[in-house]
Amino acid sequence: VFPGDPDGTITQIIADFFSRTLLPMADVVVDIHSGGKTMEFLPFGAAHILDDKSQQARCVSAVEAFNAPYTLMLLEPDAVHLYDTAAENQGKVFVSTELGGGGSASATSVHIARRGISNVLKHAGILAGDVERGASVNLDTMNPECFITSEHRGLIEMRHDLGAKINAGDILAVIHDTDRTGTAPVECRSKVDGIFMGRHFPCLIRPGDFLAVIATIVD
Repeated sequence: VFPGDPDGTITQIIADFFSRTLLPMADVVVDIHSGGKTMEFLPFGAAHILDDKSQQARCVSAVEAFNAPYTLMLLEPDAVHLYDTAAENQGKVFVSTELGGGGSASATSVHIARRGISNVLKHAGILAGDVERGASVNLDTMNPECFITSEHRGLIEMRHDLGAKINAGDILAVIHDTDRTGTAPVECRSKVDGIFMGRHFPCLIRPGDFLAVIATIVD
């Protein structure tokens, strides 16, 4: 929807206000997400791979200051109309996050967000004090086979929880046909070794829906 349109839909008008009014006033942008309505993730902070490596380095430094339990570098396959891109195209330091899932918040995710935002403000020199740093696991999802998309419709039964260690060939979930009884469930297997980083959140799933992402741990 970005960069928006002042004469478009209400969503496009809001995006235009962000692009032309709010973003020019910002030096650092922190984008807080919790999986939307259909996804759930391990809590992570992320920076994007950018053509401008100096800007990328500043973004990475801010993400490291946010200090989520997991840290990720992202290469967006279709970034043209994202808020992230609108901010980065204006030269801003951008921190992206996913803190949980289902469009919800927990005591843990709120704590991560509050501490992370405070850390970024300290890192930027806006707040006084030292950045609070804890352990953060570096993850990678550059391999397209990290991502699994559903090819079936039905009721999804997860076989592992987020954070589980996964080997290639492991069954991540099975999908039960809700249109016909007596049919065998479809097995959905991982193609890579790694850690179970993200999953489909609702119980029902359709062809084309995001099913899971397995991230590799970067030493």
